[in-house]
Amino acid sequence: MKSLALLLAVTAFSSGALAQSNEELKKTVKELETRVKTLEQQKAGAPATSESGAAVVAPGSTAEEGSRDPNKARVEIFGQIMLDAIYDFKRVDPDWNATLRPSKIPVNCPGDAGCGKDGESIFSIRQSKIGFRGFIPTSLGELTTLFDMDLFNSGGGNTEARVLDAWAELGQFGAGQYYTVFMDIDSFPNTIDYWGPNGMVFVRNPQLRYTPYNRDGMKVAISLEAPGTAIDTGKISEVDPALGAGVSSRTRLPDLIASIRVDRDWGHAQAAGMIRQLGYDTPGNPDAEPSGSETGYGINLSGSFNTIGKNRVTGAIVFGRGIASYMNDGGVDLAPDAGLAAEAVETVGWFAYYDHYWNEKWSSSAGVSEHIQSNTDGQLPNAFKKGSYGSANLLFYPVKNVMTGVELLWGRYEHNDGAAGKDQRVQFSAKFTF
Repeated sequence: MKSLALLLAVTAFSSGALAQSNEELKKTVKELETRVKTLEQQKAGAPATSESGAAVVAPGSTAEEGSRDPNKARVEIFGQIMLDAIYDFKRVDPDWNATLRPSKIPVNCPGDAGCGKDGESIFSIRQSKIGFRGFIPTSLGELTTLFDMDLFNSGGGNTEARVLDAWAELGQFGAGQYYTVFMDIDSFPNTIDYWGPNGMVFVRNPQLRYTPYNRDGMKVAISLEAPGTAIDTGKISEVDPALGAGVSSRTRLPDLIASIRVDRDWGHAQAAGMIRQLGYDTPGNPDAEPSGSETGYGINLSGSFNTIGKNRVTGAIVFGRGIASYMNDGGVDLAPDAGLAAEAVETVGWFAYYDHYWNEKWSSSAGVSEHIQSNTDGQLPNAFKKGSYGSANLLFYPVKNVMTGVELLWGRYEHNDGAAGKDQRVQFSAKFTF
């Protein structure tokens, strides 16, 4: 094809070419070769470029796989349209009814948010999202960026845009908002409920990250992350309501986190550790007193283990003091002890799930999870003590990029005094990815 095109082009211009010098003739042939090459690339479906020169590529396309130019910047657009249709046999806090968080289940009725007659239908598009990935070549390697958002806002009752990730990596360094180094997103089970297991570590945190080692199936990461302290003033509020209302978090030092991960044919395993300062003060009082800090720490062991075919077991166990801010649901970091002095609250969380693939079009996931806190002597009877969560589903993939399915969900929320509330719901979801 290339030779024939060149022959026709040279023949067409032969009369003019005879009058040219050898150097001019060589130049003309070179220009014709360039034009033919350009035509061949267009025929092969090379990616279009934007005005800035960045290639605009649809993820998974032939152009992306066969014609990507490593010397040009490119942007990928991705996302999903998702509908959740839920029937709740009980009730939960209406601001969070598009997902099942055990800590949002009412315990004392009347009084708690979510009390009322049993039974509620909820339709939600809050899991719909859109994102952009950027790949920019530099003299130091490829700069990768990620920016995405969904419609969940801070509560289930609001269909408003919420930034998920705003992240950039260049070589061993990363900065922005992304999954905390303390968590293991690859252990998250194949559920359709938005929040998922409550006893796992899950938070996207602003951070500075350094990855000194990442090869041969092993990865080591270290991060400084945005701090924050969830405070329960407990009995202080009964003794002095004004003082209780005035105590606030004081974030003096960033959280220090490190993790090591191993990937093998059998799956992966990860261990992460954290140390943090849990600070507080009382801005409305002279010299912001009372004030102080406690030390928080935690260890998170997680992984996924392949069984038969694509099937796998996923799970984690996390424990420590003052780490509730990193848990997927419930609890506090600081609370008063018997003498009403600050104490870092002990936390234990765990989950275990099994993802099963019946065939190419059907899959299921089932498991349970808990987050438990050892309450301090200065906490009130209605303080968070334990949240329990379980789910099982059947998912169908009729064609590529389409998923539908149904999931049964159960949750239980227990207070410090042993009072508890339960919820059961069924959720149907349809998801269309692009």
